[in-house]
Amino acid sequence: MTLKRPIQPMPDDIAARLDAAGLRAAYDARPPYQRNDWLAWIARAKKPVTREKRIASMLTELEQGHGYMGMDWHPRN
Repeated sequence: MTLKRPIQPMPDDIAARLDAAGLRAAYDARPPYQRNDWLAWIARAKKPVTREKRIASMLTELEQGHGYMGMDWHPRN
């Protein structure tokens, strides 16, 4: 799959948070557009508190196994 949006690099702190939470596999299993959109959304945060809230939201959605940036999403089986 080729993304039409610019590819977002994985920040070291987010990679560390995914690994520490044991959610890296869940993140990697998501479609490329979701991974890219999450990183772009987090990067657009103007305040550190907003960035932290967005990271926490992503981690929660990954932990629950559904949801994507506050929207309903369920993996295909």
